[in-house]
Amino acid sequence: MISNKKQKPIMIREVWAGNLESEFELIRDVIDRYPFISMDTEFPGLVFRPAMDTTKPYYSQLQPSDHYSVLRSNVDVLNLIQVGLTLSDAAGNLPDLGRGNRFIWEFNFREFDVTCDPHAPDSIDLLRRQGIDFEKNREEGVDSARFAELMMSSGLVCNDSVSWVTFHSAYDFGYLVKMLTRRNLPSELEEFLKILRVFFGNRVYDVKHMMKFCKSLYGGLDRVARTLEVDRAVGKCHQAGSDSLLTWHAFQKMRDVYFGNDGPEKHAGVLYGLEAF
Repeated sequence: MISNKKQKPIMIREVWAGNLESEFELIRDVIDRYPFISMDTEFPGLVFRPAMDTTKPYYSQLQPSDHYSVLRSNVDVLNLIQVGLTLSDAAGNLPDLGRGNRFIWEFNFREFDVTCDPHAPDSIDLLRRQGIDFEKNREEGVDSARFAELMMSSGLVCNDSVSWVTFHSAYDFGYLVKMLTRRNLPSELEEFLKILRVFFGNRVYDVKHMMKFCKSLYGGLDRVARTLEVDRAVGKCHQAGSDSLLTWHAFQKMRDVYFGNDGPEKHAGVLYGLEAF
């Protein structure tokens, strides 16, 4: 657990095209000491949805292959807006980079053009209210191809020593796989999961999947955090950096409360909605 001594304040390192290279240098320098990577993304909602019976729960009506088909249809035509990364060690310590604060990262991407790209208007309205500046992203945001190149050499991916912690992350990983491969997603779920394992390894934890094995946990990230009595340490909901940190803190608390005896490892490698064992 995190020690009770006074912690340094947490700051979000905003990443744009101008500081992308230098921020990845910092990540490369600390990844060996902070091998737990908590990740969240923001994207323009869903533009394709299956015909559903609205009186029944959405996820109970589709097989994993059906979920993946809908995911692929959306990810292939949409562009990522933000990626948030929190790096931590097993005890919950965050990198301080030798300074007076602790740090997490938020990458802002340039490809999404709100004036002409497909999007779900309600999702865009929500992100605007939470402070995302789509015009600034277009002008100063990160090029996703360069991000992918730097990610490949950063130690974040293709590294057996790291673990990934996420919440309801099938879409998050869909966008990252699309970015890393520079192509549309594969047509079959099994092929997607193979590629996922190549890049991200076997220690991928999806808190939403793990909640199935935790009595009294349900709902979205904020509801789960409240139930676990975990506070948002910095930033706002629906901002990728802040949500990545809240996901990490929720995972830590869940691990200690619900998986103290046998650990969460047996639930690794499964994404909520894509439970193809």
